[in-house]
Amino acid sequence: MKLATLRRRTDAPPGISGVARVDRRTVRLAGRLRAGDIAVIDHVDLDRLSAEALVAARPAAIINAQPSISGRYPNLGPEVIAAAGIALIDEVGADVFAVIKDGSRIRVDGNTVYVGENAVATGTAHDLDSVTSRMSSARSGLSTQLEAFAVDAAEFLHREHGLFLDDVGVPKIRTRLQNRQVVVVVRGSDAAKDLKALKPYLREHKPVLIGVDGGADVLLDAGHAPDLIVGDMDAVSEAALASGAEVVAHAYPDGRVPGLPRVQDLGIDAVAFPTSGTSEDVALLLADASGASVVVTVGTSATLDEFLDRGRGGMASAFLTRLRLGAKLVDARAVRAVYRTRISVFALVVLVLAALAAAGAMLVATDAGQTYLDALQHGWHNVVRWIQDRFS
Repeated sequence: MKLATLRRRTDAPPGISGVARVDRRTVRLAGRLRAGDIAVIDHVDLDRLSAEALVAARPAAIINAQPSISGRYPNLGPEVIAAAGIALIDEVGADVFAVIKDGSRIRVDGNTVYVGENAVATGTAHDLDSVTSRMSSARSGLSTQLEAFAVDAAEFLHREHGLFLDDVGVPKIRTRLQNRQVVVVVRGSDAAKDLKALKPYLREHKPVLIGVDGGADVLLDAGHAPDLIVGDMDAVSEAALASGAEVVAHAYPDGRVPGLPRVQDLGIDAVAFPTSGTSEDVALLLADASGASVVVTVGTSATLDEFLDRGRGGMASAFLTRLRLGAKLVDARAVRAVYRTRISVFALVVLVLAALAAAGAMLVATDAGQTYLDALQHGWHNVVRWIQDRFS
């Protein structure tokens, strides 16, 4: 029996085998990816958030029809995948979507993709060293990208000046945000950790909780029910959508709302917010236009590398959105660093009463305590008799 098992293992073809999960939208694919699957994506300059969503599903390998690092700027996604030890095969070409069917079984050996015994695509196999090398080369082009970003920002503001200057297109919502503090949660790096550190702040101030797509599931996992869910609706679970939160669907300028049919199939009403910005920016603009006093962000970009990781279009949207919110926008890590829990007077009174009760129980329950109580009672009686003698 052991010999037969050993022979089967020896005869197994080399490389990594698994069930193919195919989708041109990376975030949507991550939502249905399972451990051991092989993801087939179509994503130029793979960003960190998309990579983290893929890694969380623990696939055996990732096949990208496009270059995961084009060299235009140092995007962070490939480093996340390489650091997780997941095989990444790049630039296999768009034809891979015609020859690999979703749910079929495929194999990756080195830089070659097989369906059965047939090699159907060849690309570039990456590891941590090759990713690091390409990232170094990409950094040399940053000045060019920043110049292009200035042009993109001007074009974006020209398209969206009505939204940024006059709140054109901002929908009316049921959830009251006027003069309230708001926490916007994105499924980003350390989001769960930062949210956990904010528990004292959340408990004391009870802010409005907005989950951006998968950020709604981060809130649920942390034991918080979202008040609002904002986004494309393709990366949020049905459990989050059914949590009772108000839903605002990110619509493209042409009116398309990719995830709206899915929401409607669940019997949930949603309002549309049209803009060419990102879903994260939709949440921030909605909070600002609705009168929020403070907006705390969890899991969003905080460093220059993370900011650049959005790509030029996303950079323009993020930059102008943050410029609009100004001083009311605060990162969760800053709140965590400066916030200290205040102890209320009620809590202090309860603490003192509890201490007195514990001391009383100790006095009654012990011989030494009983002796002390007897002496105290005797002294009290002497005081009462002295007072009575003075005034009788």
